[in-house]
Amino acid sequence: MKGKTPKTFAMLLLASALAITAGCSGSGGGTTASETPTDTGDTTSPITFTFFGADASPNWNNMKDAVGQEITKQTGVTIEAEYDVNNGGDQKIPLMAASGDYPDIIYPKGNLSKLVDADAMLDLTDLIDQYAPNLKKIYGDQMNRLKYSLEDQSIYTIPTNMGVDNVAFDATGGFEIQQKVLKELGYPEVKTLEDYEKVLKEYYAKHPTIDGQPTIPLTLNADDWKIMITVTNPAFQATGGPDDGEYYINPETYEAVLHYKRPEEKEYFRWLNKMYNEGILDKDTFVQKDDQYKSKIASGRVLGLIDQEWNYSEAENALKSVNNGENTYAHFSVSLNKDIVDHTFQPTGFDGYGIGISKTAKDPVRIIKFMDWLASDEGQVLRNWGIEGEQYKVENGQRIIPEDVQDRKTNDNSAFTKETGVGMYNIFSARYGDGVKDSTGNYYTTNFPEQIQAGYTAAEKETLKAYGITTWKDFYPSEDDLKLKDWGAAYNMPVPSDTDYNVTFQKTQDIIRKRIPEAILAKPEKFDQVYDDLLAELDKAGAVDMEKQYTVWIKERVSLWTGKDVK
Repeated sequence: MKGKTPKTFAMLLLASALAITAGCSGSGGGTTASETPTDTGDTTSPITFTFFGADASPNWNNMKDAVGQEITKQTGVTIEAEYDVNNGGDQKIPLMAASGDYPDIIYPKGNLSKLVDADAMLDLTDLIDQYAPNLKKIYGDQMNRLKYSLEDQSIYTIPTNMGVDNVAFDATGGFEIQQKVLKELGYPEVKTLEDYEKVLKEYYAKHPTIDGQPTIPLTLNADDWKIMITVTNPAFQATGGPDDGEYYINPETYEAVLHYKRPEEKEYFRWLNKMYNEGILDKDTFVQKDDQYKSKIASGRVLGLIDQEWNYSEAENALKSVNNGENTYAHFSVSLNKDIVDHTFQPTGFDGYGIGISKTAKDPVRIIKFMDWLASDEGQVLRNWGIEGEQYKVENGQRIIPEDVQDRKTNDNSAFTKETGVGMYNIFSARYGDGVKDSTGNYYTTNFPEQIQAGYTAAEKETLKAYGITTWKDFYPSEDDLKLKDWGAAYNMPVPSDTDYNVTFQKTQDIIRKRIPEAILAKPEKFDQVYDDLLAELDKAGAVDMEKQYTVWIKERVSLWTGKDVK
C-alpha cells in the first residue's frame, strides 16, 4: 500500500463494542432528513463543530497548534475531534448508526455504507453546487467519482485522504533494509526475494548481536488489522498484483477473487515459511503487539521490514539523528522472480475515502463553507506549508522551507507536527495532490522531488547515490508503463451493509488471520496441506458467492465512472 493510512481493514465488522465518547453528539438545532440547509450568511463568528475520524491522529492538539489557530482565526471554526485509535471506526460507527447520535462531521473511512443505510448522512450535491466553488474547481470532471453508487448517485462524502491529480514522487513502502546493512555489503542488487533474503542472512551472520542484543534479521507486525499491511498485502505486491485490498480483480473481465487464491501468492507465503524455519523471520512476529514491534525497530537491531513507512515512522524517527540515520530503511521493489512486474504504482485515477456532514449537524452550510475555505489556495498552502515566516519563507517568488525547519521535520517529525499542525488538517477538505502547482508556480504540497530529497537523512542520500537514483521510487516500475484501473482502488469502494456480504467477509477474514500465520509457522513439509486447507475453508465459508457479489459491485462502479456497459 502506498504511504497511506491502512485500507482494507475498514470493511471489517467487529463483534465487540466501545462506549460512545461524551461530547461527540451533534444534536440540538440540527437538520433533519426532510429539511434543506439554508445559508445564515454567517462565516466568521466563533462556532464549534464536533467531528469523528476513523483514523488515528496521534499528534492532534485540539487546534492549539499554529495552523489550527490560524484556521480558527480565518473561519471562526473550532473542531472538537474524536479519533479512533485502532479500529478504523469498525466499532464506533455501528454504535452511532444504532443510536442515531452523530457528530456534525464524520470521516467514516470504509464504514460509510453503515451510515448511509441508517439515513445519517446529508447528500452534499446541492451544498457543493451552491456554496463551494473551490471544491467544484478541485474535483472538476471527477465529480462522478464522488457519487455513492450506480443506484444511489448522492454525494455523501468528499474524498480527502488523497489529493486530486496526485503524482507519487517517492516510494514509502515495500521491502526495507537498513542503510548500514547495504553500505557494509557494498550496496548489492535487491530485486527478488532471493536477493532480499541473501542480504539479510549475510549481514546477520557477521553481526549476530547489535549493542549487546540479538540481531533481528526480519520482523513483521501482525497485531490485529496490521497483519494485512506487513504479512498479507505484500503477497500481491511481490507477485505483480495491484492493491485492491483483499481481492485480485481481473483487468479484462473485472471478476474479483480473494487474492490468496492466486498460486503465485502461495509461493510467497512458502517463502515466509522458509524464513521462519531458518530463523530469519522473528519468532515473535505473530505474538508481539504494535508497541513491541516499534520498540524493536527503535532499538536499531532490526535489519529488514516489509511494511509501509506510516506504520513504523514513529520508531524510525528516533533513529534519524543517530549516526546520520544509518539505521533508517531503504525501500525496495522486491518480487518473487525477475519476470514479475511490480504494480505498486499502477494508476487508479482519483479515488479516496472522504469526509461528510451528518443530518443532525448544526449549520451544514457553515460547514461546507468551512471546507470550501480549506480548499482555497490560501487554505491549502496553510495546511501543507504552515505559516509564512514561521514554517516557510518566500524567496524570489518561491516557497522555501528553511534548513532548521527542515531538520526538525526530518529528525523530530512528531513534535514538529504537533506544534505546527502542518499536514494535520488535510482530512478536513479537498486538496490538490503532489505535483500540482498553484497560480504562483509553486507546488501546493511540500512533497516534490527537490523537497523530498532535502528531507532524506545523510545515510539515505548516500545509499541513493550509491545506487545511482534520486528517490526510492526509482527502484519501481513507472506508472506510465502500467494501465489505468477502471475501478480505481477497490478498497475504497463502499459496500452495502444490508446484505450477507459483511458477515461472509468477516468469516473469511477470521479464517485468513488464523490460517496464514499457521501456514507460515508450519514445518516445511506441512505447508502445502495447511495452505490448501485454508483455501478450502474459505470456499466452505461462502467465499465464492461473496466474490461474485463483489464482482457485481466492481462492474457497477466501472459503469458509473466510465459510462461503459459492463455485463
